[in-house]
Amino acid sequence: MVVADDKQSLTITGNGDVLEPHDGIIAIGSGGSYALAASRALIDIPELTAIEVAKKAMTIAADTCIYTNHNFTTETLDSKQELED
Repeated sequence: MVVADDKQSLTITGNGDVLEPHDGIIAIGSGGSYALAASRALIDIPELTAIEVAKKAMTIAADTCIYTNHNFTTETLDSKQELED
């Protein structure tokens, strides 16, 4: 399971361990390692938003991993600052 807010991202393992990535990028699932590598390559492109990086990385993972498909669901939450405005 992945949990995140506007400041940090964490992975909760099946054993209940809470893991924090060193670079703030998390990927899970059968294509997770492919998506993680793609995200790390794309994150330095300043024109891309976080959601664009995620979608491109998941597409790369789906193109590479036979167990990953191209059906993605994304959900975004308003940040606290946006809610206060």
